Amino acid sequence: MSVHLHWFLPTGGDGRTLVDRHAYTDGGIRRDRITPVSGVRAPDVEYLAQIAKAAEQLGFEAVLTPTGTWCEDAWLTTMALSQVTERLKFLVAFRPGVISPVLAAQMAATFQRASRGRLLLNVVTGGDSTEQRRFGDRLDHDQRYARTDEFLQVVRGVWGGAPFDFRGEHYQVEGGLTALPPDPLPEIFFGGSSPAAGPVAARNVDVYLTWGEPPEQVRQKVEWIRGLAEQEGRSVRFGIRLHTLARDSSKEAWATANRLLDDLDPETIAAAQQALGKSESVGQQRMLALHGGSRDELEISPNLWAGVGLVRGGAGTALVGSHAEVADRIEEYHALGIDHFVLSGYPHLEEAYWFGEGVRPELAARGLLEAGPSPLAGVPAANGRPASAPGGAPLLVSGGR
Repeated sequence: MSVHLHWFLPTGGDGRTLVDRHAYTDGGIRRDRITPVSGVRAPDVEYLAQIAKAAEQLGFEAVLTPTGTWCEDAWLTTMALSQVTERLKFLVAFRPGVISPVLAAQMAATFQRASRGRLLLNVVTGGDSTEQRRFGDRLDHDQRYARTDEFLQVVRGVWGGAPFDFRGEHYQVEGGLTALPPDPLPEIFFGGSSPAAGPVAARNVDVYLTWGEPPEQVRQKVEWIRGLAEQEGRSVRFGIRLHTLARDSSKEAWATANRLLDDLDPETIAAAQQALGKSESVGQQRMLALHGGSRDELEISPNLWAGVGLVRGGAGTALVGSHAEVADRIEEYHALGIDHFVLSGYPHLEEAYWFGEGVRPELAARGLLEAGPSPLAGVPAANGRPASAPGGAPLLVSGGR
């Protein structure tokens, strides 16, 4: 089976250094209040369009947009970008607790028609009560997952094409429906590492996402969710969320990774770890445990680097190495049952080219990608090589998923 490659849209800002997600004093919404951090790029729609077009040109299937009060709204941003792309799909993250499930079903149907079938959904239950309260949501961790369970039942019911009734603890719906159900139905992606999250995935989702843990831990997660799904008479596919830092040589890749730590003083790391340590997210706690807040021994598995998670919430690991080595690790995860790879690297524009021009051909040569024309076919070449954006050192922390 082939792998599905996806990229990331940094709707909270982009840049060349490991900084925290508050590189913008207000999330980058007002351009006159940008915090003076070297190399930071505002998430203007023009810049995001560059990344989306590059991802499409390089053969990525979709781009993930995060959700939160620190970034631009995912629905509106991706709808705008759907009008300047042709094939690229949009993995739109949203929080069930801040929107009606019937309205969400209707929005998805409208998006699907307007984008000509290019919507995917990433359901983010939320692991931080402080962030949830900013949206007016005061449920605790396990209650939020129980609500997500009901939410997804309603969304799928409303997509059925007939009036749908539902009575649960969190939602009571009478005759819910969408005038025209989406066609095709958007695939639903979902992540969560807690005992409360597993049954929700097993009952409702198409693709279960995990953050980039070492292969053995990922294997255990796959077996856990697969077993729960089988008990429900369902099957679930699997994906992984990782950063990438691929270069022509392993030495160059690791030199770039090491340079990313140069601007991080102990106080910055300690402050970030203290804030992240308050998260109720089991997945976040697992990310923190990979490095323990220390710069030492950050290569926690071959070519798997935990340096990103020293200051970034959410996905905190990166695949670092030569193009072939990064392809090796993707192949290793794929052998464990991972089909979807949601990737990123900072700056996102440059790293998309590093991966697309370097790692993607390696995967294609191994038969891990669907056969088809080269994604760079027809792109003007220079000196016999496809045109590309300049390379750059990655990894701004935007606090997304």
